[in-house]
Amino acid sequence: MNIPSDLDISRSTALKPLADVAAQLGLGEHLLEPYGRSVAKISLDALEELPEEPTARYIVVSAITPTPLGEGKTTTTVGLGQALRHLGKRSAIAVRQPSMGPTFGIKGGAAGGGYSQVVPMEALNLHLTGDMHAVTAAHNLLAAMLDNHLHKGNALGIDPHRITWRRVLDVNDRDLRSIVTGLGGRADGTPRQTGFDITAASEVMAVLALSTSLRDLRQRLGRIVVGYTRDGEPVTAEQLRAGGAMAVIMREAIKPNLMQTTENTPVLVHAGPFGNIAHGNSSVVADRIASRCADYLVTEAGFGADMGAERFFNIKCRTSGLRPDAAVLVATVRALKAHSGRYKVVAGKPLPAAMLAENPDDVRAGAANLRKQIDNIRLHGVSPVVAVNAFPTDYHSEHDAIREVAEAEGARVAVSNHFLEGGKGAVELAEAVVAAAEEPSGFQLLYPDSADLRSKIETIATKVYGADGVSYLPAAARALDAYEANGYGDLPVCIAKTHLSLSSDPTLLGAPTGWTLPVREVRASVGAGFVYPICGEMRTMPGLGSHPAAESIDLDEDGNITGLS
Repeated sequence: MNIPSDLDISRSTALKPLADVAAQLGLGEHLLEPYGRSVAKISLDALEELPEEPTARYIVVSAITPTPLGEGKTTTTVGLGQALRHLGKRSAIAVRQPSMGPTFGIKGGAAGGGYSQVVPMEALNLHLTGDMHAVTAAHNLLAAMLDNHLHKGNALGIDPHRITWRRVLDVNDRDLRSIVTGLGGRADGTPRQTGFDITAASEVMAVLALSTSLRDLRQRLGRIVVGYTRDGEPVTAEQLRAGGAMAVIMREAIKPNLMQTTENTPVLVHAGPFGNIAHGNSSVVADRIASRCADYLVTEAGFGADMGAERFFNIKCRTSGLRPDAAVLVATVRALKAHSGRYKVVAGKPLPAAMLAENPDDVRAGAANLRKQIDNIRLHGVSPVVAVNAFPTDYHSEHDAIREVAEAEGARVAVSNHFLEGGKGAVELAEAVVAAAEEPSGFQLLYPDSADLRSKIETIATKVYGADGVSYLPAAARALDAYEANGYGDLPVCIAKTHLSLSSDPTLLGAPTGWTLPVREVRASVGAGFVYPICGEMRTMPGLGSHPAAESIDLDEDGNITGLS
């Protein structure tokens, strides 16, 4: 089958003027701040002008535990948003802004794909309105002011060995994971070991995604903890007098970005917090705006339902006050075959030839993961809809196998061909989502604010991941005690673990049982408003592969971008 590239499809789209796209949502042109012809920021004045109460049915798109290739959540999110318009519904879509690290690495861009993507894909994947750079600058300003404080006498008594604030960059660069700064002469700073994370892993990015207003953004930035004194007291950005300047840098970044799909459906693109150590969801501000000017708001949560959806429910919804009406679980034939344990999927390499042969029994063999993720959605009182993201290499018998599993669990299910057909290919999915969203919502948080941190961790580990219990290394136990003593016990938890398994071990596929979640370290994102236990090794600065996508990206003689995927 000869399918045009995503870039060719994007460039062939007849874009509507953004004023017309905004008008679909009842947003006046006076609320738009154009960045060229294809992107505009939405003024926060929209929050004052729009109705106070949300009008939209709120739909979150998650997935079963994915392969390293990803299973098409963004594409499904876009396709569903387009399909709702085919049903005569006024829909809006809210997604994260892609990081340029993966765009130039192995994964490629994150605009969706085929005939269900956000366009222009070049703008979305490369710089957009500079929000990523604002996060980078604000984060590194705080790092500079912290090191300057040490150099100028360290009046706060910061322990150089207990500094937790690193630097960030929106590029995959493994050589920056661990570095020493301040080398040279006395005038060149105080030598200490530190490192870089990718910008998406910055706490400033998580703050951007969870802030409800400019004032809230300013307060959260001030609460960021950068390290501890020799007496064990936390040191904040406010104490370093950096919070105000950081907020100034972020003043424009807090405004959501308006774009459109290949079918001109409105899309709000805003924030891109790392899905492993942060909550992996787009911004609260974007959702609060879109929820007041649409019949349906479709948003995406990172990775599988055990990660992005759990954090959507227990962190994002806790902050925003919005309540979901239905959840979509994206499932693919290849992911379920991978969960059978019979095949190995490696990013950047072709799928095993045997995996592409018709074999519904392999699909059924990997079905335990789908069953558990359906249960994880229901734990929160939300109706699940299984979306079979169809690939050209699939067989109807394999789709039927997924349908059998989902229906046996009492979940709605639809096969969706949105990649090849756009919105019309996802109409069955849209109909199922509408039916699910019309059911009375029984949404509930998994734990109360008042529960202690260990109880919150153990609730997620046992109920969502299927662990028998939790073990804590001594350092992790001490950190939890200190956070409770410092008043952080009321914060939600965001467990940092692999996205490739329900467990903390990426090699354990399906729905493993008989294991214990090992917590080796616990950190606090006090500004963002969550505590994150770390289970296993978390790479917060990716590296480049042997042949990164950057090698194929270039400009032609007319200045057009080539090789972007």
